[in-house]
Amino acid sequence: MENITQWDKLKGKLNQYINVNLKEIIISNARNKDNITKVKVRPVLLKQDVLYQVSSFRGKQVFHENVESEVLRENCIKWLQNDFGQMEVHNEQGTLICLSNKKGTITIKEKKSIPVQSSAEPLRNGCLENDCKQKQGKEGVQNSEETGITQERMQQLSHNRKKQYILEENVPVGFLIDLGVQTPQGKIIRTAYDKFRQINRFLEFVEDVLPALEDKEVIRILDFGCGKSYLTFAIYHYLHELKKKEVQIIGLDLKEDVIAHCNALKDKYGYTNLQFLTGDIKDYTGQDEVDMVVTLHACDVATDYALYKALKWNAKVILSVPCCHHEVNRQIKNEALQPMFKYGIVKDRMAALVTDSLRALILEKEGYETQLLEFIDMTHTPKNILIRAVKSNKMISASKKLKLANQEQEFTEFLGIHTTLQKLLEE
Repeated sequence: MENITQWDKLKGKLNQYINVNLKEIIISNARNKDNITKVKVRPVLLKQDVLYQVSSFRGKQVFHENVESEVLRENCIKWLQNDFGQMEVHNEQGTLICLSNKKGTITIKEKKSIPVQSSAEPLRNGCLENDCKQKQGKEGVQNSEETGITQERMQQLSHNRKKQYILEENVPVGFLIDLGVQTPQGKIIRTAYDKFRQINRFLEFVEDVLPALEDKEVIRILDFGCGKSYLTFAIYHYLHELKKKEVQIIGLDLKEDVIAHCNALKDKYGYTNLQFLTGDIKDYTGQDEVDMVVTLHACDVATDYALYKALKWNAKVILSVPCCHHEVNRQIKNEALQPMFKYGIVKDRMAALVTDSLRALILEKEGYETQLLEFIDMTHTPKNILIRAVKSNKMISASKKLKLANQEQEFTEFLGIHTTLQKLLEE
C-alpha cells in the first residue's frame, strides 16, 4: 500500500514540475547498460506549442524525440519502474529527486526554491496545472497575458528551439540559395520554410548516427532517388564543410536533366567528393562498399531494392523515408479485417504501416537496431515515417533471429503478403 501511495505521489509531483517552467530532467543509473543508459529532457517551443525534447543516450549514439507533457509524465514513471534508478527534475520552483530500486520501491526528495503552487491555481510564470498547450488546446501560445508565460521565458524556449537547427537561419549557404530555399542574404523564403525544416530535421538524424561511423576514415554514402538533391547537398555540407569529415557521396536518380543540374551545382561549390549519376536503384552495381544508404520517398518497391543493396553492402546506417506502398496494397487480404479493407483510404494507410513494419522487422532480423520515427509533421506530407537502422556491434543470436523469422512468417501469412524485399533476400 505504501508503494502505491509513493507512485501516486510521484505522479502528482510530475504534474507540478513538468510545465513551461521545467529546466531539465536527467534520468540515470540504468539497470541494463546495453540499452539506453541516460535520458535528458528539456522544453522547447515549436510552432508556438511547448513540447519536450527527449534525448536518449545509447553508447555513443543520441536519439531525439519531441513529446507532449502527458506522454513525458507517463514515460518518466515507466523509466523509473523498469529501466532506471534515479531521476532529477529541475524546475524554477525547485528540484525533485526520485530513487527507485528493482523491487519497485521509490524514494522522493524535494528541494523547493520557491513555494509550489496548487495545480488549481495559475503559475505566475507558467500555466494552469501542466503546460500552456493543455490550457489552450490547438490555439498554441498566443501571448504572455493569455498563457501566463513571461516574455523572457518565451525567448528562452524559442532559443532552445533555434539551437536545434544545424543549418541556421540568416546564414547564407550556396546550395540553399540556388535551390530556392534561401535568399542571397540567408533569409528563408516563406514558401520554402517547410523544406528548410525538413532538411534540418534530416541532418539531426544524420547527427544522431555519426558515432556509428566514427571509425571510418572516409564515410561512403549513397543517396538513392536523390531528385533535386536538397538532402544530398545538405549531408555533404554538414559532414564535410561543418564537421570536417572525409566523405564520398553519390546521388542516383532516373532523371537525366535533374542529374545534370545537380552536377553543375556541385562543380560550382567545389564539392569534389560528391557526384551524381543517372540510374535505377534496381540495377545499380557501382559500389562494393557503402557505409550509409539514404532513400527519401523512393516509390513502392524501389525502397525494397535500396534496403536490399544496403544489406548486401553491410551498411552501418540506413535512413529511409518510403513513399507509396502499392505492392502490399494489392496483396493484403484477410477475411477478419475485410471491414477495414473495403475502404480504400483505410486500406492504403494500413498497407503503408504494414509494409514499413515488416521492413523494420526484417532489418532487425539482419542485425540492425531499427526504429520507425516521425520524419516531419504530418501536415507537410503523409509520407512521414523514417526507418532508421544502425548495424549493431553485437552479432544477433541464433535464438533471437529464429524468433524474428517466426514473427515475420506469422505476420505475412496472416495478411497474405510476400514483399519484394523478402523475395530478394530469399534469392
